[in-house]
Amino acid sequence: MPIAVGSKAPDFTLKSKAADGLKDVKLSDNFGKKQTVLLFFPLAFTGVCTQEMCDMTAGLSQYASLGADVIGVSVDSPFAQEAWAKAHKIGITLASDLNKDVTKAYGVLFPMLAGVGDTSARAAFVIGKDGVVKYAEQTPTPKDLPNFAAVQAALAK
Repeated sequence: MPIAVGSKAPDFTLKSKAADGLKDVKLSDNFGKKQTVLLFFPLAFTGVCTQEMCDMTAGLSQYASLGADVIGVSVDSPFAQEAWAKAHKIGITLASDLNKDVTKAYGVLFPMLAGVGDTSARAAFVIGKDGVVKYAEQTPTPKDLPNFAAVQAALAK
């Protein structure tokens, strides 16, 4: 069950692939500056995840106009995420939660996806500038997408 609206968002520092190597993605870097949309997704190179991140890339300007940064989080390595992003022209920041600590902290671990192993569930969180969770949703199944209208409504409040 995802962490509750109104709770302090667990801070994290995860790795992301950058042109010059690995870079840190730290949630609290946005505190006091902008809101953050955290999108947990099960695995790179899968159909629903690819569609979700491509759609997010296409709509990135909408989130920017609402004062939000978008970060996608999965248990894939940053190198797999980078290859996937290049192959599908995904333009949002992707962060690797390879050890699943952040996924567990947000309460969105999906056990034994397709018999492969534990992954992140598909989930969406809106974190305010103050670091407090304004919206939290875990989808009923990994094939369901979050309610992006509700995410945008939470950002607009």
